[in-house]
Amino acid sequence: QVQLVESGGGLVQAGGSLRLSCAASGFIVSLYAMAWYRQAPGKQRELVAGISSGGSTNYADFVKGRFTISRVNAKNTVYLEMNSLEPADTAVYYCNGRRGIANNWGQGTQVTVSS
Repeated sequence: QVQLVESGGGLVQAGGSLRLSCAASGFIVSLYAMAWYRQAPGKQRELVAGISSGGSTNYADFVKGRFTISRVNAKNTVYLEMNSLEPADTAVYYCNGRRGIANNWGQGTQVTVSS
């Protein structure tokens, strides 16, 4: 059974940090293009960061230098380290894994940044 389970969200003050985790089951994350997306109330879901099967990473301009995506193959888990958080980063963060026609989503984890 394919599943992605996010964790690590919560409430943090501006300038603080959080680390999100995305634990996968039913498929091997190192064979997939993995990514973090976010969706704020009333806005479209947007790409935050991605990591390819080869380990290349890419980031949205609005998080460059603040967020880091990584993958631990032994744990079949993808992480998003978020530093210097801003109120504009408040959103539900979703993990995604794609390969061919496979497109897997997690249920999301809420991140709230207070000013």
